[in-house]
Amino acid sequence: MPMGHTATQAGSGGLTATEHRLANGLRVVLSEDHLTPVAAVCLWYDVGSRHEVKGRTGLAHLFEHLMFQGSKQVQGNGHFELVQGAGGSLNGTTSFERTNYFETMPAHQLELALWLEADRMGSLLAALDLESLDNQRDVVKNERRQRYDNVPYGTAFEKLTALSYPDGHPYHHTPIGSMADLDAATLEDAREFFRTYYAPNNAVLSVVGDIDPERTLAWVEKYFGSIPGHDGKPAPRDGALPDVIGEELREVVEEEVPSRALMAAYRLPQDGTRASDAADLALTVLGGGESSRIYNRLVRRDRTAVGAGFGLLRLAGAPSLGWLDVKTSHGVEVPTIEAAVDEELARFAAEGPTPEEMERAQAQLEREWLDRLGTVAGRADELCRYAVLFGDPQLALTAVQRVLDVTAEEVREVAAARLRPDNRAVLVYEPLDHPEPDADGAADAGADENADEEAAK
Repeated sequence: MPMGHTATQAGSGGLTATEHRLANGLRVVLSEDHLTPVAAVCLWYDVGSRHEVKGRTGLAHLFEHLMFQGSKQVQGNGHFELVQGAGGSLNGTTSFERTNYFETMPAHQLELALWLEADRMGSLLAALDLESLDNQRDVVKNERRQRYDNVPYGTAFEKLTALSYPDGHPYHHTPIGSMADLDAATLEDAREFFRTYYAPNNAVLSVVGDIDPERTLAWVEKYFGSIPGHDGKPAPRDGALPDVIGEELREVVEEEVPSRALMAAYRLPQDGTRASDAADLALTVLGGGESSRIYNRLVRRDRTAVGAGFGLLRLAGAPSLGWLDVKTSHGVEVPTIEAAVDEELARFAAEGPTPEEMERAQAQLEREWLDRLGTVAGRADELCRYAVLFGDPQLALTAVQRVLDVTAEEVREVAAARLRPDNRAVLVYEPLDHPEPDADGAADAGADENADEEAAK
């Protein structure tokens, strides 16, 4: 069975993974787990909204939908019908930095999932016509209406992203794209996008679960090995920016929303760095859940907010964003909230986290890591993530140790350097009238809501 190379094996906490490469460039990561008779297949393509050009935004997300509209051997909705008929589940998502597709199957149905993924990678263009393009273009436009344009605070992520990254920056627009650009996309635009990015040498395939590695590799070679690679992919545009914005950027939005809101995005270190892990710990202490400083101050003590969260949108190709999301209590003005937030940030920058806060934050991030790696689907996704974004899937198995190695002083330093008024984009929501706020409050991290564009299937 012709393979380009087989990488060494590494492990953490009893978890292992091996990496292999087909002659056409497809990277394959396998991780055995015989605890339950299921297998997860995850395929990451190195293409997201950052790869799009002005005037053609939304193509990456549009293709996430088109990939479920049939290929040479599978007609129409057949991908869903075959997977679900075999007892499996499936979906796909798009982000700034990648598009992924995934199935979780009974272990004895693994070959079916691999065949389906290979068929659409190798032959989607045989089924892609103007009818399917127009159909899914309308689906995506309707998704935009339902998730962004016609819900309270729905365009907050889009607005803050546009404020945080300057015009022309690859992260200036979100994966959903614009209505005008979706309308302007032609069939040839779609075909060229697929030829450029949906090639085996631009993808990582992970298979995790109750598998036989030798048999799994044989199936991968059988179904993917004959798909030709593509060498015409342009390099992504440079996403580098100064560490600090240099001024506060602010926009006030008057809309039909349940309550006033303060949202802010802070420019933070890129993912994959020790400073990014320190920033994650800082935001966890400050706003990660009901035990956090900002939640305790605004919701429990002052009772000026019905919800408050502070979370990290990790990005590998550009500065990450620290996302603050506060929904005010009835009658409370945003300046009151903002002054309290700035007071807490200044105190944290001066004093840093207490030992108890560090222990709690590290335990929280460790639990989240264990949750991701504890399921075959989550582990498959993490292995792909580290392979595509950082070149090494083994980093997924040791990520938590890097968080645990961060010191309290490093956490204080990154907060002092980055969580400043001159390093944030601010969005203030003012209701057209002032009804009682929604009791559900704010999300822990508003950025997470739209960081991945889930397929509306």
